[in-house]
Amino acid sequence: MTLNLHPSGFDSVMPETLATAGVDRLPHHAHMVLTKGAGPRLAQATTGRGVVPLA
Repeated sequence: MTLNLHPSGFDSVMPETLATAGVDRLPHHAHMVLTKGAGPRLAQATTGRGVVPLA
């Protein structure tokens, strides 16, 4: 599972009880990799490369 949302913001996309359970259980056996900076897809999208218009 990959997320672009900090665990403190989970309750903004799901009910608070579910968010609390997820924050409690998911990291228990997880390997967290924190990254910085914009990803390659964002760079492609903002420059117009890699984007195919819908027909």
